[in-house]
Amino acid sequence: MKSSSPNFTRLAIRIAIGVIAFLVLSAMATGCMTTTIESGGAGVRYSPFGGTDVDRTYGEGLNLHAPWVSVIKYDVRVQEQLENMEALSSNGLSIGTDVSIRWRPEASTLPRLHQTYGVDYYRKLIQPEMRSAVREVIGQFTPDELYSSKRTQLQDSIFGRVSRSVESDFVLVEAILIRDIRLPDQIKGAIEEKLKEEQEAERYEFTIQKERLEAERKRIEAEGEAAYQRIITESLTSQYLRFKGIEATQALANSPNSKTVIVGSGSDGLPLILGGQ
Repeated sequence: MKSSSPNFTRLAIRIAIGVIAFLVLSAMATGCMTTTIESGGAGVRYSPFGGTDVDRTYGEGLNLHAPWVSVIKYDVRVQEQLENMEALSSNGLSIGTDVSIRWRPEASTLPRLHQTYGVDYYRKLIQPEMRSAVREVIGQFTPDELYSSKRTQLQDSIFGRVSRSVESDFVLVEAILIRDIRLPDQIKGAIEEKLKEEQEAERYEFTIQKERLEAERKRIEAEGEAAYQRIITESLTSQYLRFKGIEATQALANSPNSKTVIVGSGSDGLPLILGGQ
């Protein structure tokens, strides 16, 4: 059983090769041709007798067709293109940009894309729309907005405009990325100096606020201390002090230290204690 397995495998391979060869030879004998479409590709059928077949897209693999039929191949995977362009800001300054677009053609509508734009559809459809969108959107911003805080908004606006323009024409735009924004050196330096001054002002304002809070803390602390002293002072009456003095005298008189206690000789009527250790 073990020895027959390799022989069976070789036989199966030979049969498969023979079937494929037979099909190819049969197709050629009957006037058919073959076109192989690689992975990630698709094809559009064109015949001089019927034009572009808009109802069918050829998929990957070996495809049979008549010898007078042409199969135009397309890459339907995600593709990316970087565009370098110049645009004017809202105040008329020239802004250099590097913008990349990521897209893929829709396989289901590929025949109509081919019929309308052809294999050079990027140059005819996507590129003009993207360049127009970039110039239009950049014209709504000032250079300092583009340089600092508005890049994400700029990117989203361009993506929305390009998507609406080309997706109805058989292309799916997946992303538009702002790779770089280049300003004139003088403008760039002025913006950086302005940002630096704003940061200094924010830091100064933070310091002032911190000092205000510290002063408020000290004021509250002083008011609390004053209130405490006022309460203590109001509670220290002469009768209370005399009572506490008598308590202290009694405690000292009962202590083992040697002393002399003169009762009633103090200016406030409290005992005098002499000679304690």
